[in-house]
Amino acid sequence: MIDQSTPLPNVAVVGLGKIGLPLAAIFANNGYKVFGADINKDVVTSINQGESHVKNEPGLDHLVLNAHKNKTLSATTATSEAVAQSNIIVVIVPVLVDEQNNIDYKIIDRAVQDIAKGVKKGSLIIFETTLPPGDTKNKFGEKIEDISGLTMGEDFYLAYSPERVYSNQIIQDLQNYSKVVGGVNKKSLELASNFYKKALDCKLIEVSSLETAEFSKVAECVYRDVNIALANELAQFAEDKSVNMSEVITASNSQPFSHLHSPGIGVGGHCIPIYPYFFINKGLDQGLTSLSRKVNDNMSNYAISKIKKRIGSLQNKNILILGLSYRENVKETTKSTALLLIDQLKDNRANLFVNDPLFSDSEIAKYGANPLSLNDSFISEIDVVILQAFHQEYSHLDFHKFASCKLVLDGRNKLNKKEISQLGIQYEGIGN
Repeated sequence: MIDQSTPLPNVAVVGLGKIGLPLAAIFANNGYKVFGADINKDVVTSINQGESHVKNEPGLDHLVLNAHKNKTLSATTATSEAVAQSNIIVVIVPVLVDEQNNIDYKIIDRAVQDIAKGVKKGSLIIFETTLPPGDTKNKFGEKIEDISGLTMGEDFYLAYSPERVYSNQIIQDLQNYSKVVGGVNKKSLELASNFYKKALDCKLIEVSSLETAEFSKVAECVYRDVNIALANELAQFAEDKSVNMSEVITASNSQPFSHLHSPGIGVGGHCIPIYPYFFINKGLDQGLTSLSRKVNDNMSNYAISKIKKRIGSLQNKNILILGLSYRENVKETTKSTALLLIDQLKDNRANLFVNDPLFSDSEIAKYGANPLSLNDSFISEIDVVILQAFHQEYSHLDFHKFASCKLVLDGRNKLNKKEISQLGIQYEGIGN
């Protein structure tokens, strides 16, 4: 329990998205008064009404409502004002890559400018946004110095502690994962560590520098990307040798030093397909890191080639993609393999349909696909089904309805091959 006999410093959380809002809500329920800042007016309005705009995040609705009732959480679009009222500023706004995979700093640049205009002497600024090594100090620390006239490490303190959570279990992860913390100097590290001990009551891993903390987060994502690429490469080779890759993984991983990931139709989301470019674009442009990106992004091509090998031309075939989201049970399309499949199926002049229970018909249509309910009678006219994201709604899918279906491509190796095959439908997995 936190000792609240001494008032805790005010906290500004800049960026109230799927990670920023849980952080703000937890801080606000642990004795801190939190001023949230976000450029989205609808997000600000919902939070100020005690409602979470982030869905499917267990426990978050309660935390937001409770903080609202206790008047410990408020939100504003005026970042500088939120910062000016606070002693600790936590920055968690997105840094992504553009279509050419160049790092896109536009959103965070704007946020840092606003932070620099509001920061006061003695404040602690902590970046949680995933960044290329060196950016916290050399890009953003120096920008704050230039605009504010304050000196980092003396007039304001600077730390970095990467978010390391997984959608649908963020609050649980914040409790269970160790918090990696680095500071621009000893005082910055001490202040940040003390804050997280009180605010999150979690274990800490204090590292020697900002750059080490930054590097650790990107390295985590590169590891997973490389491991998945290895699994995808082995899965394709296993198919050539008529070997079941799922059995291989179970057998191989019984050895305690083997940690093969699962193969799949592609890798999506805000992390794994994006953050390797934070190394690639800073000089690590040769070797496994860049090669893995190519292997994983090519899995959609591989999937389409498997379909064409089975049924021939896709022109005028009715093809249904299950899952617009990048992964199961999350409403998020960033770098989703579904988008790559949509483009390729259009190039092959297929009749393209998408089902995703987390998205409305109009939301699906924006991606250039025809939305199709699983209760629609047209299901019986579908020629090919591609499982892209295994939402829980697909766990009991009735393939009897797909009377004309010739092939099911199970891009996540989650469907029942035996049941599908007994209906006279060809089944294809990845490595199976």
